[in-house]
Formats: sequence, C-alpha cells, structure tokens
Amino acid sequence: MEGGNSPSLQLQQLPLATAAVSVQPHTDSFSYKENLIGALLAIFGHLVSSIALNLQKYSHIRLAGSKDPRAYFKTKTWWSGLLLLVLGELGVFSSYAFAPLSLIVPLGAVSVVASAIIGIIFIKEKWKPKEFLRRYVLSFVGCGLAVVGTYLLVTFGPNSHEKMTAENITRHLVSWPFLLYVLVEIIVFCLLLYFYKERNANYIVVILLLVALLGSMTVVTVKAVAGMILVSIQGNLQLDSPIFYIMLVCMIATAIYQATFLAQASQLYDSAQISSIGYIVSTTAAISAGATFYLDFTGEDVLHICMFALGCLIAFLGVFLITRNRKKPVPFEPYISMDAMPGMQNMHDKGIAVQPDLKASFSYGALENNDNMPEIYTPATLPIVQEQHGSKGVSAPPYRVLEHSKKE
Repeated sequence: MEGGNSPSLQLQQLPLATAAVSVQPHTDSFSYKENLIGALLAIFGHLVSSIALNLQKYSHIRLAGSKDPRAYFKTKTWWSGLLLLVLGELGVFSSYAFAPLSLIVPLGAVSVVASAIIGIIFIKEKWKPKEFLRRYVLSFVGCGLAVVGTYLLVTFGPNSHEKMTAENITRHLVSWPFLLYVLVEIIVFCLLLYFYKERNANYIVVILLLVALLGSMTVVTVKAVAGMILVSIQGNLQLDSPIFYIMLVCMIATAIYQATFLAQASQLYDSAQISSIGYIVSTTAAISAGATFYLDFTGEDVLHICMFALGCLIAFLGVFLITRNRKKPVPFEPYISMDAMPGMQNMHDKGIAVQPDLKASFSYGALENNDNMPEIYTPATLPIVQEQHGSKGVSAPPYRVLEHSKKE
C-alpha cells in the first residue's frame, strides 16, 4: 500500500514544486538591488561631473583675473576637473548596464541641482539674509522639487531587467515597435533639419528637438554597449559580435552630431534656457525610446507608471525653477561713440568692429538708456567768430576765412 501510494504522493508534490519555481522569479529584490546600484552610480556620476565642470570654470576665471601667463591646461585645477569629469562620465555610463534606460535618463536633474548649490556656495557677492532668500527662493524650491522627483523616480521606476546579449539586442532592433519609432523619428528629424537649414528656423525648440532625437538614439546605444560589456565581464563574451560594434559606431556618431547642435544652440541662446528646455525634451524622447526598444514598462501596473510620470513632471518643474533664477548676461555698453564725433573716420567700413553703430542703443554714463534724446548723438556746436565781408545785407559764412598773401 505504501508503495502504491508513493507515486500519488509524488504526483501531488509536483505542482507544489512548480509553484515554488514560478515564485522564484520573485527575485524582484535582486532586480530592485540592480535598480538601486544603477541609480546610485548615475547620481554619483552627475554629482562628480558637476563638480568637475565648476572646477574647470574656476580655473579659467582664476587665470583671467590674475597675471599668471600660464595656459589653462597647465594648471592643476583644470586637470583635476578633467579627471573628475572622466570619472563622472564613467559612472553614468556604467549605470546604464544595471538599471533600465527610463530610470537613468531623468536622473540628469541631479547635475542641475548640484550646479545650483555649488553656485550658491561659491558665490562671490555678499547679500543680506533677506535679499539672499528673496533672490534664491526659486532655486531652493526648485532643488526641493528636483529631490522629490528623483525620489519618486527611483522608487517607482521600471523594474525590467534583461541580459544585454547580442541575440536580445538584435531581436529588439528588428522588432516592429522600434522600427516604427525609428521611422517616425527619421521623418520628424528630416523635417526639423529642413526648417532649420533651409528656412532659417533658428528657434531654440527646433534645435533642442534635433538634439533630443539624436540623444534618444545615443542612450539606446549606450545601454546596449554598457550592457554587453557587463555581460562579457561576467563570463559570457559578447564583444566578438558585430552588433556590438554597430552600436558603438552609432553611439559615437550620434554623440558627435548631438554636441554639434548643442554648440550651435549655445551660440544663439542663453545656457539657462538650453538647460531647462533641453532636459525636458531630451528626457521625454529618451524615455520614449527606452519604452519602445527595451520595453521598460512591460508588466508594470498603472500605479507605478503614474507615479513615475509624476516624478518626471516634478523633476521637470524643479529644473525649470532652478534655471529660471540664473542671471542673464548683460552685453557690454560703450561710454563713448567715436562715430558721433565730427570728422572721425568710421572704422566699420574697414571691417574693424571697434565701436557699435549709432543705431544701437547705448547710454553715456547713465543708468538708463537715453534713446529718446537725439541731441546726445548730434555733435556739439562751438561759438564761431564771424567777419563781415561786403555789405551788411550779405550773410557772412559761419566760419572765419584766413587768406595769406605770398608776402606773408
């Protein structure tokens, strides 16, 4: 009887074993651990990068305000900033190998918060407490909102983890959602490029949309390259696959063109506008690319998706408030216009931009522009000694004519 009942007992235990196996993928604790590692690496990288950029800026300012004849690349401060910058970028790069793309990209708000705090700490001007709070209240509110948004992003971020093998990346690359996304992105990119190049639509939104579309492809390839390197380090070699080098070339190419458009935008617009609008647009495009290529939000419930979207919106608002408080550069206003002097040669005709045109608005030693006072720009008249020649009825010329004879 016992021998006859043993098979039934074994059959009854099989569903329990399979149930235990189905619960075992409840390695959500490990996946959340990977999310935490990736988020901490991204936060560390952005913080170190902000410190590095401010160190390099400090080295430039220090050399400009001193009589030191050395170039900036010969100072220890600049090299320290460069090493920290490389370390920070490596931290951000490695974070893509652990956490989903949609979680890492919005954490770029940390660099904006760090730059704002560093700027407030190392500011040279002295303010009274009331003026200080009134001036930087937007920065404080923005920093608080960015921190809250970052907390929501880390807590409710997507929890999809997949081995970045060559087979998985190739399968995602030829999937129809990503192909449709790439087709739409190429069409939008070509239209924006046409209006930007041919129609001279030099709007900041147009340029930063071009940057965002390129950046979405950059982060997709960065995650693929970083993930394949991590899998290779763990023992499964992926560096001999052609898809690795295809992703590497696409990453470098899109990053170069992205930097080119950013440089053009920085020549036309203020850095505060570029930081706020660029962060919002680039983050939105990158999250869309991660959702279509890596399927970051597959299996996530509605609550987590809504809280993640709320965290993104709060981070966007925080970055906007921080950058809105920055000072706009004031262009230099001359005090003397050489063109307004009678008899002075205009140097603009020779291509030497020494003085601005008279049409430009400038003030002469005043705190306000005197554009409504045209007499400032007219040359002053001097008293002239007149001599009468001929009859009294004939008007004399407004200048003295001195005639010298040969005897004199």
